[in-house]
Amino acid sequence: MIASLAVGLTLATATWAGDPSFLAVSAGGYDVNDNEGAAEARIEFRWNRKFLGFKPMVGLLGNSKGGIYGYGGINLDIFMGNRWVLMPNFAVGGYRRGASKDLGSIIEFRSGLELAYRFDDRARLGVALSHISNASISNNNPGTESLVLTYSIPIGN
Repeated sequence: MIASLAVGLTLATATWAGDPSFLAVSAGGYDVNDNEGAAEARIEFRWNRKFLGFKPMVGLLGNSKGGIYGYGGINLDIFMGNRWVLMPNFAVGGYRRGASKDLGSIIEFRSGLELAYRFDDRARLGVALSHISNASISNNNPGTESLVLTYSIPIGN
């Protein structure tokens, strides 16, 4: 158990090439496209290790109406010069509604796009827009959009 934890932490914080892994924290609006808006907070761990060009990520989103969404997925860094990074991403996860918007299913998919400024220490400050829906695996599929400000803290070298 301890050996597995040590290996996991080593892999999570190791730097392979390019930017380090990140702990990203976000805050902003949930359901900004509709009338069931709420405040949103999000935390993500973004690995720097690439698999077929994509980087894995895991995260947890919560809103002020009790909605919680835990997810795992992939992202891709597209560098536009030395300072700007465009990051499309995709994830799948489990959603608990609380008193927030009924998204129609426990299983929900998230697609998003983040544009971030990259500082000298490799930290990033960006704006992210994402869409969550169940991709019509349920009869009810209203979807929701989030708009958040994200600060990504480098972990490792």
